[in-house]
Amino acid sequence: QVQLVESGGGSVQAGGSLRLSCAASGSIFSINAMGWYRQAPGKQRELVALITSGGTTNYADSVKGRFTISRDNVKNTVYLQMNSAKPEDTAVYYCNIRGATVLNGIFTSWGQGTQVTVAS
Repeated sequence: QVQLVESGGGSVQAGGSLRLSCAASGSIFSINAMGWYRQAPGKQRELVALITSGGTTNYADSVKGRFTISRDNVKNTVYLQMNSAKPEDTAVYYCNIRGATVLNGIFTSWGQGTQVTVAS
């Protein structure tokens, strides 16, 4: 079983910065893609950023140039650096990690979610 623990959410003024972290633990054999999603009230969950095992990144158009996703393969941790935050970035942010465990094969795990609020 793989557990994810998120941290770093909170409130920030428009134009400010936040850094989210998501650490995975458990019987992990390998991690493939790591990503961040968000869900605003009344809206569907959407992909914010994704990073593959090879370091290739993909961003939603709305965050390109402002957010940066990175990963630490030793710590099994993915980060989301949020700069130039906008009120429309307000949402609950979830990390998602896909990989393989030692015994049970392929897994997909979600973090518990962390609230990000950007005040105008």
